Amino acid sequence: MENGFSKEDQQCYSVRVIRKERVAAVLPLQEHWLPLSNIDLLLPPLHFDVFSCYKKPATSSTKACGFSAMVSGLKAALAQTLVSYYALAGEVVTNSQGEPELLCDNRGVEFIEAHADIELKNLCLYNPDESVEGKLVPTKMEGLLCVQATELKCGGIVVACMFDHRIADAYSANMFLVGWAEAAGEKPISVVPSFRRSLLSPRRPGCHDESLDLYMPLSLLPMPSPSDSINHSISRIYCISADDVEEMQAAASTGSGRRSKLEAFSAFLWRVIGKAAAKHAAAAEGCRMGIVVDGRARLGGSMSSYFGNVLSIPYGSLSLDELGSMELCGVADEVHEFLGGALTEEHFRGIIDWVESIRPEKAVSKIYLDERTPSLVVSSGQRFPVGKLDFGWGTPAFSSYHFPWGSSTGYVMPMPMASGGEDWVVYVHLPSKFIEELEAEAGHVFRRLTSEHLGLTSTSVDTTPESMTVTPPAVVDASALVLV
Repeated sequence: MENGFSKEDQQCYSVRVIRKERVAAVLPLQEHWLPLSNIDLLLPPLHFDVFSCYKKPATSSTKACGFSAMVSGLKAALAQTLVSYYALAGEVVTNSQGEPELLCDNRGVEFIEAHADIELKNLCLYNPDESVEGKLVPTKMEGLLCVQATELKCGGIVVACMFDHRIADAYSANMFLVGWAEAAGEKPISVVPSFRRSLLSPRRPGCHDESLDLYMPLSLLPMPSPSDSINHSISRIYCISADDVEEMQAAASTGSGRRSKLEAFSAFLWRVIGKAAAKHAAAAEGCRMGIVVDGRARLGGSMSSYFGNVLSIPYGSLSLDELGSMELCGVADEVHEFLGGALTEEHFRGIIDWVESIRPEKAVSKIYLDERTPSLVVSSGQRFPVGKLDFGWGTPAFSSYHFPWGSSTGYVMPMPMASGGEDWVVYVHLPSKFIEELEAEAGHVFRRLTSEHLGLTSTSVDTTPESMTVTPPAVVDASALVLV
């Protein structure tokens, strides 16, 4: 081992770009402008990635099993899908008010073809900083969507998408991915996206409760001190068994009522991070937990196909002493309490009206303000449609979001395991010192992802305790702020 990692963890394999081109909608579109919604305007210019790993297809199971044929099918289906998802083929420009606006000009989506000198079974997906970042996902944002298809040495393929977060949240990305897979299978798109920004228009006159204290104008942000960003964050991917999730839920539900699996998981994680933070700070200092809430269900049935950002991040704060002394059910009650205020239509209408009242001033979620206070955000990816992402060669062996935003505020997303069942895949992005504590204190729950979890045979991954030591990556993306 070297620097605390096994040789496989270092993932020293080469990726060769074969071709780059733009894929536009197959039908001509009239150029037009599309405003961003007030909720979109809360998002800074950053991106998030989604990638899916596929085994080598069996010749009998697909009409196109060579890499060239697979890529041709992906491109043709993408061109068809962009007719409905035309916004993704556009670009963001700045209007006269200094605000971002979407120009739907069908400039196209950059499509990258690449070859990786590694087999799927040898990918150390537990450590995506080494195995995925800058290799299997696009290295930079071109337009609003960038796609990379990478052929693996074993004949498998990785399909990755990079989305501009200002125009899409995870729900929107899921809709697009399913539509793309349906087009590849020569099926009609089951959900036609809606870009009706009027669904999120502010009220006249506007009305927002002063208790809506989740966001702050950028002009009021304190200047960061040189020590604010000294704790580099890294990404890891874990597997959590269905039995462990059920145990969390049972323990979290012994207090004031039955808690959801997400509430129980968030409470469990909050306690672990609070215990880790207590080793580096006074017990009276706080630790914040935020949970991303999708507002579509709160705003009515017409929102079910809405493409854009419809999210809020309510959060709570507890002292490190409280987190250390409270039972899991008590922490879960706290999670349930701060979530409750965001599960209403009025909450989201209030956010829209508040943003309107400060425009063109920009704003940001408060949970990201003080990087010296330990904070993390949990976003539920349980609706990730991994079972529907069949482009003609079967469903993925593995899929995950990848969001190394560079902020010391943590980001955690639990998702369904591609193999089915009730086990979870959990993407975690935290300061390295918290990753160390997470694995030391809860390694029996947060099990590092291995090829065995994906139904692959490999003896190359070292799962001994010695290989669990964490070292920050050499390069950290310092882009900053939020995802659903």
